[in-house]
Amino acid sequence: MLKLYGELAVWWPLLSPLEDYADEAAFFVQILSNSGLPPSPSLLELGSGGGSNAFFLKNIFTQVTLTDISPQMLAMSRLLNPECEHLEGDMQTLRLGRTFDVVFIHDAVEYMTTLQDLGRSIQTAFIHCKPGGTALFVPDQVRETFEPSTDHGGRDGDARALRYLEWSYDPDESDTMYTVEYVLLLREGTAPAQVEHEQHLCGLFSRPEWLSLLQDAGFVSDIVRDQYERDLFIAHKPKA
Repeated sequence: MLKLYGELAVWWPLLSPLEDYADEAAFFVQILSNSGLPPSPSLLELGSGGGSNAFFLKNIFTQVTLTDISPQMLAMSRLLNPECEHLEGDMQTLRLGRTFDVVFIHDAVEYMTTLQDLGRSIQTAFIHCKPGGTALFVPDQVRETFEPSTDHGGRDGDARALRYLEWSYDPDESDTMYTVEYVLLLREGTAPAQVEHEQHLCGLFSRPEWLSLLQDAGFVSDIVRDQYERDLFIAHKPKA
């Protein structure tokens, strides 16, 4: 388990504030609404993390089930979304034995670092999607648009504060991964600030690879570009 989503999960609201999700969540709501939601729709989110997307999406769904591999991140999500069902599970192997009108995977899909990993997560989405239902995949990057980048931020909370540096780069363009380095400066009460560094390996796939895996799973899919110039994959499961 990566430290950021384990022992450091309690710092998540200072690293990735809830309000930062509002605009993109509104775009997701628009896409999903335009796809033709049935009355009283249900949502399954795979890799739901701290529940920030669900906080905004749950308003258009009657039933929301949130799943994540990290119990610590699920605990953070329960604080935001106490009315939602929370289940621990890996998006590659999860099998709930029921289906949903919408299956949603946000940037947790970035941790699928091989085509096999990505294919298994797409298959999980297909299995849990009702016939005629929709799946929405939101990777941060695709191969065609990847550019090295840096970011920084953080904020003060109650008796604690966080600042971070994020650095993304691709050390080997021949594989299906890129690297993200996180450096966190954490200060709590009057104690000296502590520094945490963690390297994350993330998946990087081309548009044709994404579309091929979606087709192999049984989806009919398309690409939608959002306001952050990301490629989103909207996939429909045939009714029969």
